[in-house]
Amino acid sequence: MSNEKQPEFVTMTATANIEATGDEKQLPRFRMVAYTGGLMRIAGFPRPVVVDLAGLEIPNQNLPIRLDHERRQGVGHTQRVAIENGALVAEGLISRDTSWARDVAKSGVNGFPWQASIGAAVVRADFVPVGQQVQVNGQTFTGPVHVVRRAILKEISFVDSGADTNTSARIAAQDKEQEEMTDKEVTNVEKTENEETNVDTPQDDPKQTDTSPEEQVQAAAVEGTDALTAVDPVADMRVKAAAEQQRIAVVRKVCGDDYPDIAARAITEGWDETKVELEVLRASRPKAPAVHVPDNSVDGTILEAACMLTAGLSDVEKLHDEKTLDVASKRYRGGIGLQELLLEAAWANGYTGRNFRNSREVLRYAFAPNIQAAFSTVDIGGILSNVSNKFLLEGFFSVERVWRNICNVRNVSDFKTVTSYRLVGADQYQPVAPGGELKHGTLGEESYTNKADTYGLLLSIDRRDIINDDLGAITTVPRKLGRGSGLKINDVFWAIFLNNSAFFKTANKNYISGADTALSIDGLTKAEVKFMDQVDPDGKPIGIMPSVVLVPTALSAIGTQLFKSLEIRETTASTKYPTANPHQGKFRVEVSRYLSNSQYTGNSDKAWYLLADPSDLPVIEVAFLNGQESPTIESAEADFNVLGVQMRGYHDFGVALQDPKGGVKAKGEA
Repeated sequence: MSNEKQPEFVTMTATANIEATGDEKQLPRFRMVAYTGGLMRIAGFPRPVVVDLAGLEIPNQNLPIRLDHERRQGVGHTQRVAIENGALVAEGLISRDTSWARDVAKSGVNGFPWQASIGAAVVRADFVPVGQQVQVNGQTFTGPVHVVRRAILKEISFVDSGADTNTSARIAAQDKEQEEMTDKEVTNVEKTENEETNVDTPQDDPKQTDTSPEEQVQAAAVEGTDALTAVDPVADMRVKAAAEQQRIAVVRKVCGDDYPDIAARAITEGWDETKVELEVLRASRPKAPAVHVPDNSVDGTILEAACMLTAGLSDVEKLHDEKTLDVASKRYRGGIGLQELLLEAAWANGYTGRNFRNSREVLRYAFAPNIQAAFSTVDIGGILSNVSNKFLLEGFFSVERVWRNICNVRNVSDFKTVTSYRLVGADQYQPVAPGGELKHGTLGEESYTNKADTYGLLLSIDRRDIINDDLGAITTVPRKLGRGSGLKINDVFWAIFLNNSAFFKTANKNYISGADTALSIDGLTKAEVKFMDQVDPDGKPIGIMPSVVLVPTALSAIGTQLFKSLEIRETTASTKYPTANPHQGKFRVEVSRYLSNSQYTGNSDKAWYLLADPSDLPVIEVAFLNGQESPTIESAEADFNVLGVQMRGYHDFGVALQDPKGGVKAKGEA
């Protein structure tokens, strides 16, 4: 798992079934299971989200309860918030005197299925890649998934749509008289807000007068009564509604039909007449001549991250920082397409068109920035190469790599033939003569050569892929190039290794044959003795121990059995009895499908090999130019006679047999 920058504040919803109970002396109460610890889809997160309840901080037992997470739509407050039985539970009062509070209470009593939703500030979130599993809230989740490890609970809301269907909520109703009053007030408020007209005071209500709320407060002060009880709340709402109607009328008059955007913003944000006039004045000023400035707000790193997120690369969080991933995720929420990628690069490099109709021109600007874009930070060739390289490696590592476990790896700096020397000879210590003089030793030399060559392939993303807006083309083509490189290195390696009749032979004392060389306890013992009896040019033991048994697929089972089993059960026509396995745990088993493939000279499904560790005494070596073991991919605009983008992959390596004393070949048959 890895840290990945996520939205700083998210809301997480869950369904809630509402039931009514009665309590005549208290405000309506509620109890809800706000979150049960499961997966949710949340805006700002590209993958499903689960909140770790163990890391959810509850800063206060008195948290606000709202409708739809709107700060101005207060409903009430909590009195107790806790985590019980793996779920977040909240209890409290519908204590706010607002139309939204009355709507929640009344609707709940009527059986409306309200849902619960928590609002939390994210402190830390981890990303679990594809295929990996994580334990959260006592449940097991398989990636890709975001795990909010730490968050601070800010509020809880009633909503009418949620994600967690396992939660519930209960709301106790007000008494009958309160419900009737609430219903009447909600009706008046809705009429005021929806019809946008002044409401006449009913003549049959003795509590309502023609005086304003301010005059009622003054009169109450003279009479010595409480001002709050003297003011009729319904009349107060009507006065405020009338003032709002007048403000909206002024806004519309000032803006007229020419500035609808300013009018909408002024009404929403509550601007007064002065501010509206100022904004209209600013908007009416003459505009300066239009100047095209390339949009450099998106750089190559963000585009590269967007491509990897869209393609679903599993370890993208290891390649880019949290800020870059956050910007890429928010800007390209639905993923970036191939056309959009090329347009972004073209715009940054001076292209003035707004669409992809002139694809040739877009490609020209994307791959060859003009002089106006001297400060461009977008190199489309570099972006395609970087993204493609990640998928090239996936293809490269998707094929068999047994060769890497039995060879020595050499780093070469050019394509010239390189020679390595193995020093042998009279290198034992000699007695020191009187006077302390040391005798000179003599060293012989055994040399082995190798050289690197270049192997490569050219593929294209043609115009159809671009017109079809297929971003998958820059992932599929590199995977093919990577797989091709992996297959090529296997082909070269095993062709050289298996064509070994002049390398593994009786004269070199590294070859055994006969029916008793079949892979078994006896056959492996014979090969081990043959290996251990090898000597250097002076006729003394080489002092190297065997460590690897290399077998074809047909011998995989017996090879594994010899390595792991304490006993091997011998079976004849009349007896079945176990035999102790003296080779248990001795030699690591490597299995290659190339050993028995008929396309290679020297193949056999019975022959097997006992090899030294390649770091001690290798029988074969692979040389890589500048130590680059994986292939390289490069991108460019296609030639003039080709519409599209070209990608070329190449790999510099060489393979050569080395020291015959590093292994023994068993024919496995007579």
